[in-house]
Amino acid sequence: MANFRSNSIDKLFSVILNLDTVDECYNFFEDVCTIKEIQDMAQRLEVAIALDKGKNYQEIAKDTNVSTATISRVSKCLNYGSGGYKKAIEQLKENGAE
Repeated sequence: MANFRSNSIDKLFSVILNLDTVDECYNFFEDVCTIKEIQDMAQRLEVAIALDKGKNYQEIAKDTNVSTATISRVSKCLNYGSGGYKKAIEQLKENGAE
């Protein structure tokens, strides 16, 4: 993955890490992103979870209404990326939220 680190992105991530509640996250992300962008991120996480469970592309496309191109990209990140999806899924499993 491309190196996109910067001070401004560090600040953004620090702010996100310091949000305390789901409501605070909703408020922040609603101000920073479009609803569609938030939905797209959530949808990609759902795709990663489904891939982690061993579902095939056709099942995931049917269940999520995501294109197979997006599923392929998420799969690539899940398998060869920085480990972000894997860590997120691991945390969801540990918290019983997955």
